[in-house]
Amino acid sequence: MAEVKINKDRCKGCFLCIQFCPVKCLKISESLNKRGNQYAEKIEGKKCVGCGNCFLICPDFCIEIYE
Repeated sequence: MAEVKINKDRCKGCFLCIQFCPVKCLKISESLNKRGNQYAEKIEGKKCVGCGNCFLICPDFCIEIYE
C-alpha cells in the first residue's frame, strides 16, 4: 500500500489530483491553507494504490508518494 503526502500550503486548489485519482482517495478539504485556498487531502481509510497520477498531474509539485 502506498502513502500519499500533500503539502497543503503549496496547494492552490486546482484539484486535478482529485479528478485523476482512479481509486478516489483524495478529497477537497473543508479548511483553508496559508494562501487562503481549499486544498486536496487524503480520505481517511481509503487506500492509495501508488499509481502516481496525482504526482504527475500536480502543477505545483505538492504531492509525494511513498511505497
